[in-house]
Amino acid sequence: MSSTAKPPTHYQVLQLQPTATDQELRQAFRGLSKRYHPDTTALPASEAEVAFRQLRQAYAVLSDPAARRLYDAALLQSTLPTPLQSPPSVAVVRPVSVRRALSGGEWFALLLLALALVLSLVLGLGVAWARGAELMAWPSWWADLETASAPAPPPSPSQPAPIRP
Repeated sequence: MSSTAKPPTHYQVLQLQPTATDQELRQAFRGLSKRYHPDTTALPASEAEVAFRQLRQAYAVLSDPAARRLYDAALLQSTLPTPLQSPPSVAVVRPVSVRRALSGGEWFALLLLALALVLSLVLGLGVAWARGAELMAWPSWWADLETASAPAPPPSPSQPAPIRP
């Protein structure tokens, strides 16, 4: 790469046009992040890290409306011929978490999980009831606590006092 070559714009990194919508931006980021993530790509680790870092930075800037306006203005200014042009200053923005609604399949999986939990509870109680087991029994150690915390009866005069260590 020559020293006069410009680094790719954020739009080029995300393979989008500057007129891309938020939805197109999100879809491009998701698709490319799967392709360039260091854990899922066939690229060498160093290349994948650099590409993924560029991808995250591009998405962070373009997903924030204010930062995108500043970036677009700086990009437009850099294309205009001006003498002694300084490089555009773009604030580094932390990546924005991508939150989305649960899909129908995910809701269905949660419903099945809840049903399995309820049915296993009902089945366990039904089997215990059918066998005649007590549904509520005090644990064996509970009685030990009651006897240990109760004061010892006074010794009778006919019995010697117990020896305590």
